[in-house]
Amino acid sequence: MTPEVTAPAVAVPERALAERVLAGDELAFRQLYRRHTPRLFQLVLRLVGGREADAEDVVQETWLKATERMGSFRWESAFGTWLCAIGLNVAREQARRRSRRPEVDWPEDHDPPQAAPLDRVEPLDLERAVAALPAGYRTVLVLHDVEGYTHEEIGVALGIAAGTSKSQLFWARQAVRAALGSRQKGSPA
Repeated sequence: MTPEVTAPAVAVPERALAERVLAGDELAFRQLYRRHTPRLFQLVLRLVGGREADAEDVVQETWLKATERMGSFRWESAFGTWLCAIGLNVAREQARRRSRRPEVDWPEDHDPPQAAPLDRVEPLDLERAVAALPAGYRTVLVLHDVEGYTHEEIGVALGIAAGTSKSQLFWARQAVRAALGSRQKGSPA
């Protein structure tokens, strides 16, 4: 008797899953959710400064908005990119509503924080340094350096000029280097 061979599970295309979601198929929604939520959660977790409860709220609201708008999605970009753009906007709305900390920008004529040389960077220190950035800097840093968006894409997503994105990335990197440098020297975190 020959062993029974089972066919490997075939990944259902996202467009087909979205059409099934629009028709009320809960299993299709679960497939999309499992496929995209890990990346979405990591993105918004960084955008909200590492506050897990806030990130969970943003993810939930993002999926609510995505399911409401799914019928109008034009498939000109990847579904995951579209979903992350919604998540970015939800995170920004949440930050505006909560106003946890005022936006702080270094003026252009101000010297950047001094970056100390780093011997070794611990991941937790890096996450804390990123979380401590002003929201605008943190958003640009995460979108560019973590998610790989271009300055032009960031500009469109945030409603800013590409040059502003570049400037905010520069200042964000300087602030992270300075924060990590102070930790390297034994300063309190």
